[in-house]
Amino acid sequence: MLMRNIIECDNLVKIYKTQDTEVVALQGLNLEIQEGEMMAIIGNSGSGKSTLLNMLGGLDRPSAGRLIVDGRDLLKLSNKELVEYSREVVGFVWQNNARNLIPYLSALDNVEIPMILTNKKARRKRALELLDMVGLADRRYNKLSQLSGGEQQRVAIAIALSNNPKILLADEPTGSVDTRTTQSIMELLRKLNRELGVTIVIVTHDRQLSRMVNRVVAIQDGRTSSEFIRRKGYSEALEELISIPFEGGTHEELIVLDRGGRLQLPRDCIDKLGLSQKSKLKLEIKDGSIVLAPVDEA
Repeated sequence: MLMRNIIECDNLVKIYKTQDTEVVALQGLNLEIQEGEMMAIIGNSGSGKSTLLNMLGGLDRPSAGRLIVDGRDLLKLSNKELVEYSREVVGFVWQNNARNLIPYLSALDNVEIPMILTNKKARRKRALELLDMVGLADRRYNKLSQLSGGEQQRVAIAIALSNNPKILLADEPTGSVDTRTTQSIMELLRKLNRELGVTIVIVTHDRQLSRMVNRVVAIQDGRTSSEFIRRKGYSEALEELISIPFEGGTHEELIVLDRGGRLQLPRDCIDKLGLSQKSKLKLEIKDGSIVLAPVDEA
């Protein structure tokens, strides 16, 4: 069955301006995400991944390019329409629980809040269903101080799902929990993706976390640089989790050629070859393969 693209980024540009400087966070990023997909976006600090997440969530606007989410052109939405989009189409899970939870309320009350803001009926019933779905039905009356870090993040996931979003955006969702809890939360996200059909986009710098999804998109210097596609079953990958990301072969790395004919080499390749931003490469086609080789400029 052919799935439609629920997210399309075409030559996406984001420039932050101050009185004296301009910072280019995204410079022509291209990305497509299918409806019902669970994928991860990775990149070092400053790569543009958090900027992209904020734009997908309607918290920021692109400077140029096209950003289509669920058939909506986010560049053309009014401020009111963008608020409605943020409430109805996407749900957020943040690394910092202070952005997810109100500490003096119970887990149940926290899950109800987004539904109060959108005047949804049968809020209490829906909140109880969601807490049961994330495995916290017996903790529904507990406050933040009475929950572990993993339990707090489960409540945050229930909150993000309270308005039945089509897309769940997770910013470093396991950044503040241990390895065992990380696996538990990722298993929960996979379950929700499978049973609810919600599209899940995880932004992280943790490559080991990204081993737990089928597709990983790497962003470098504000552009899509490569993709990692799973070539082993998820259960096999869990058994083989090691500290060195991707080596050993749970994923196959693919270099992305964008619509402008540009490609980005992975940072480790650049470092191994001793290349710089001004380096020149020679391209040759040999037996149907493309070969890139540094040019000796000495």
